[in-house]
Amino acid sequence: MASTCIDTLTMPDTSNIIGYGMEIVATVEIATLIEQTQGNFTMQYFTASERSITKSGIQHFAGRFCAKKAIFKALGMELNQQICWWEMEVQRLPTGEPSVVLHGQCQQIANRLGITKWLLSITHVSDYAAASAIALL
Repeated sequence: MASTCIDTLTMPDTSNIIGYGMEIVATVEIATLIEQTQGNFTMQYFTASERSITKSGIQHFAGRFCAKKAIFKALGMELNQQICWWEMEVQRLPTGEPSVVLHGQCQQIANRLGITKWLLSITHVSDYAAASAIALL
């Protein structure tokens, strides 16, 4: 049986990371918000494009909600700031990979920080959704 030995550990270059955010939510919380607001929650927090993508289940809404909160954290924004949730959009590339599109104040903050690229990861199961966002130079 052959074995592989790693002689040196190489650390990734983190000098181009501007911000990082992570969020987790119980999907039942999102379902309750949607039910209590008679669907207004989705209108307030998601663009028409996002609503069309996420028609496949509550887990997808929860995942995108987490992604948006993670992006806010990576931008260094407080969630109690006057923000418009429509100023950020979580889109899906043809490969299925999630991507970040910013508008308005969110785009201005990203420009000021020098952010040119995003790494975004979303995961969900029946009970929980989570997302991680890394803002890069």
